Amino acid sequence: MLSNGAFKLISYIMTNKEFYLVEELAKKLRVCDMTIYRYINAGKIKAYKIGKEFRIDKKEFNIFLNKVRTK
Repeated sequence: MLSNGAFKLISYIMTNKEFYLVEELAKKLRVCDMTIYRYINAGKIKAYKIGKEFRIDKKEFNIFLNKVRTK
């Protein structure tokens, strides 16, 4: 069970930002879900873990894309 403070923080985050699910990013990048989980665990993509699922801020995803862009 979430504390009142944690619930307020999650509510604020979820209403003020746009997020991708792992499955959405995997589909967008044409990779398997596990690849996205590996990127998260390696710190390549920053994510929020809410319950058992990860949420990736769209801004963080764009930062990741800029880091892996080839020249």
